Amino acid sequence: MATRPSFCMKVVMPFAAMIMVECIEVGSTTISKAAMTKGMSNFVFVVYYNALGTAILAPFFIFHSLRRKRISVTFSLLSRLLLLGLIGICLLQICAYTGIKYTSPTLATSLGNLIPAFTFLLAVFLRMEKLDVRNVSSKAKCLGTVIAISGALIVTLYKGPPLLMPPKSLHSFPELLSQRSKWPIGCLLLVVTCLLSSTGNILQAAIAKDYPDEMIIVFYYSFFGTIESALFSIVAERNPSAWKLHHGIEMIAIVYSAVLVTVTRNCIVTWCLRERGPVYVAMYKPVGIAIAVVMGFMFLGDILFLGSVIGAIAIVTGFYAVIWGQAKEREKNAMESTSCQKAPLLQDIHC
Repeated sequence: MATRPSFCMKVVMPFAAMIMVECIEVGSTTISKAAMTKGMSNFVFVVYYNALGTAILAPFFIFHSLRRKRISVTFSLLSRLLLLGLIGICLLQICAYTGIKYTSPTLATSLGNLIPAFTFLLAVFLRMEKLDVRNVSSKAKCLGTVIAISGALIVTLYKGPPLLMPPKSLHSFPELLSQRSKWPIGCLLLVVTCLLSSTGNILQAAIAKDYPDEMIIVFYYSFFGTIESALFSIVAERNPSAWKLHHGIEMIAIVYSAVLVTVTRNCIVTWCLRERGPVYVAMYKPVGIAIAVVMGFMFLGDILFLGSVIGAIAIVTGFYAVIWGQAKEREKNAMESTSCQKAPLLQDIHC
């Protein structure tokens, strides 16, 4: 009887939580695609969604501030959060939803597995990650990065024949031709999104290390990102009528993304990271591909192309190779740390 709650907390709840996270993320891309198909501007969606999410976070931020009574927010921290908002919200989400508008949620989910590969490349470039080609783990990460990027090139340059044709689509024939012509642009924007996400993750990790207060970081990050995306979108979207919501699906997409992605998803991921670690969380990314295929086929009438399948297989293979290499390096570092603690007299020599 005593082991059942422990099993539930350690195995069942993290599994259910991460499946929920993947459903939430794919649901956001699917419902936003449906809203943009109805005519909603991707720029308007980014502004409204982030503004509502920031408004929801505001009461929690105020309550947190009153409990702390004293918040030391420096100019250096604010400037880095301003840059983080520009990269992680403004540029990232505008590129992401524009790419989804030109392609599909399935492709966006598949290309999302490039993030570990890009993070590894940036970490090596910034000398945050050591690269030793003699180690199996480093070879796996290098090979996985090459395979994942090759898969992204396949998806971008080769569409191929359709494999799944839905009986009814939300798109008319001229819209499908237009979408096909913009497919490479959408793929390129989604790849840029992955690169921006990797850059934002590294910057956010550096900020969190220097200032370990998640609520302060998340609120200012969202607040600055909302302002920056609003300024960018006002210039990019000059049609005044585009800022009016004409369909119920547009309001549903905004509320869904603000409540479930900005608030709920972030809380769940933070809990899972604490309970099981980053490798466990990352292992569920490919699950989103299957969810995206089903939801896109059922609700959007998306067509599944051969190039997307081949590219997705390559990206997932590379993704697991990078994750495996990172896990092996963590195990090696943990063993070295343990051996240093057991042999304190040799610590100065070997550790």
